[in-house]
Amino acid sequence: MLCNVFPARSGFAFPFSLLNLGKCFPCLDLAQAIHESHALMIRAKVIGAGGYGGVGITELLLQHPEVDLVCLVAKNDVGVKMSELYPHLSGYCDLPILAPDDPGAVVPVDITIFATPDGVAMSSSSEIAAQKGRFIDFSGDFRFPSASCYKEYAARIGRDPEHRAPELLSRTVYGLPELRREEIGGKTAIVGNAGCFAVSCILGLAPAVKYKLVDPDTIICDCKSGVSGAGKKPGKTFHYPARYEQINAYRFAGHQHVVEIEQELSTLAGSDIAITFTPQVIPSCRGILSTLYGQLGEGVTLAKVMDAYEVFHKDNHFVRIFNRETAIGTMHVRGSNYCFLTVDVDERTSRLRVVSHIDNLVKGQSGNAVQNMNLMFGLDEAVGLDRPGMYP
Repeated sequence: MLCNVFPARSGFAFPFSLLNLGKCFPCLDLAQAIHESHALMIRAKVIGAGGYGGVGITELLLQHPEVDLVCLVAKNDVGVKMSELYPHLSGYCDLPILAPDDPGAVVPVDITIFATPDGVAMSSSSEIAAQKGRFIDFSGDFRFPSASCYKEYAARIGRDPEHRAPELLSRTVYGLPELRREEIGGKTAIVGNAGCFAVSCILGLAPAVKYKLVDPDTIICDCKSGVSGAGKKPGKTFHYPARYEQINAYRFAGHQHVVEIEQELSTLAGSDIAITFTPQVIPSCRGILSTLYGQLGEGVTLAKVMDAYEVFHKDNHFVRIFNRETAIGTMHVRGSNYCFLTVDVDERTSRLRVVSHIDNLVKGQSGNAVQNMNLMFGLDEAVGLDRPGMYP
């Protein structure tokens, strides 16, 4: 009997896909195979389904061979089918968006994904944790290991510095798989998905900091993002006439992602690091290009730098290293979970120069979340994500 072959899910391994069922049990009719495969799927719920993060994670979960997307929740667009809100999903996701207090919104799931602004996840997390549930949060609510660390982040975005679920912060893991793969892949129940700028900067600087290639006091991050990074909600600075042919820097007083960038780089360095970070918005829909600088240490050559980057990222499937001869731009990673790094040395000034390219809505958000989810459930982290960017 199949119940003897497939024991109750432990929460960490899902070895059988529908294809495997057919191969292992050719006598099964299709309906039975689908039923058994469905029983093994990771049941997922998305909260904040109507925004860019919500539709992004929905698109990826629909294509994931081990996930059954069972519930969509949001405060807005309640009762509207996802395919009505986003017609490109017609026939792929016709689930209705449910209100948070709808009885159907409390359906049992294996993973909850909060594609929501700051403050939402921490308000709902205690109930999920009490039920031994697992969740990934797109906001900054769970990117920090303590309430004191969270306070600086909250101050930068003008929020109440008091965390509403401080008892859970010691259990959270910072959600950047390339740095925290083993921690995320253990019995982790709470992951704070890394911020988009943070992903681009940390992946681009981690080898330089880890192997002490640069003076940590000289690190500069010059970062440009497409307009989608601001989210779906309209704003006067994103009105077409205000954005078309307009590039501007913002948040000179301190961008919130600086807190997590410095947190992770300091951990790698073994000492506190402070960076100079300048974010800019460009008239493009999606993509982040971060140009990262640091003064090279004595005797550090381009060859040594390239070797260090190749060694550090050798097991990081979604990070690719290029030299100055390869023409790389954000279009090459568009729609993908890849981070492309152009690694270079300015011999004249003895500075490291790394250009980091990601899609802010995929590797900078939903794709990174799926990568985290895969690790949480014992899957290969590339499942459902391993495809190139869309060009041109």
